[in-house]
Amino acid sequence: MVQTVAIVSLSSGIIGEDFARHEYEIGKKRLESYGLQVRLMEHTLKGIEYVKDHPAERAMDLIRAFTDPSIDMIFCAIGGDDTYRLLPYLFAQNELQEAVKLSKGRKVFLGFSDTTMNHLMLHKLGIPTFYGQSFLADVCELDHEMLPYSKKYFEELLHTGHISEIRPSDVWYEERTDYSEAAVGTKRISHPDKGFELLQGQAVFSGEILGGCIDSLYDIFNHDRYADSQELCEKYHLFPEQEDWRGKILLLESSEEQPTPQLYRKMLLALKNTGIFKVLSGVLVGKPMDELYYDAYKEILIDTIADPHLSILYNVNIGHAAPRCIIPFGIRATVDAVNQVIRFA
Repeated sequence: MVQTVAIVSLSSGIIGEDFARHEYEIGKKRLESYGLQVRLMEHTLKGIEYVKDHPAERAMDLIRAFTDPSIDMIFCAIGGDDTYRLLPYLFAQNELQEAVKLSKGRKVFLGFSDTTMNHLMLHKLGIPTFYGQSFLADVCELDHEMLPYSKKYFEELLHTGHISEIRPSDVWYEERTDYSEAAVGTKRISHPDKGFELLQGQAVFSGEILGGCIDSLYDIFNHDRYADSQELCEKYHLFPEQEDWRGKILLLESSEEQPTPQLYRKMLLALKNTGIFKVLSGVLVGKPMDELYYDAYKEILIDTIADPHLSILYNVNIGHAAPRCIIPFGIRATVDAVNQVIRFA
């Protein structure tokens, strides 16, 4: 059972800005209402510019969170777009590996979006992690409580350190356009959801899940966003080798930037060029935010992967569309599209 939670800013430092103070206070009170001790790492609230300019300090916060025996859970404040810059400070001298050894791999690590990169870093070291929620996006929800579906999985993780199964949400929510203090207590606009959609392949498939935000994965192979992202990711072998993907289930979800169909196809092709689709057990795809390009993405997935035998399960409540479940990485999963459930060993 989780007793002490450390909040880390490994990508964006937005949680430290004055305009997000009300969100931080909401989230902190919610965590404390569970009886949790909330720890802020040294640079968590330093703000956008400081955090952006100091990747070494971000890396040190992660290392200290792993080596502090009083911390049970490392919870990412939010995503961002440049956590790849932590790589040399975590791997050049095996810093993260040594920290993980001291922790004996017993901590819960939770985050999503650009945190995809951090999940891959920990995967390199054989550490299971949890993908799907962040402090600011989920616990700091402006309504009077967390979104019920998201809250259910968050509480299960807090109380058991595990996720037993995932079922689809009955509703999905439009993304907020106002996160100001004036929006505190307001509800999101909701719509009925349609459950998991099997686009192709066998309805039941199994394997460990790995992946994350397709935008972040694309940055591993492309330097359009940052000139050095591809070089650093290659230098530290961030993307797993093809053989490591054998029998795994690839998780893909798209960011709040809502990539156009043309860009989405380009991102998928970059993944296809690695050869991983030849060895995967299946693919899970998260609901696009606000259901923008919902049908277009489905067509692109089928056309680009171009293997009708590879199972693709679409419209999973994971990623940038609310509400969000939590998916364990490094744990064997069985996907059952007929019975609308994903179970974990």
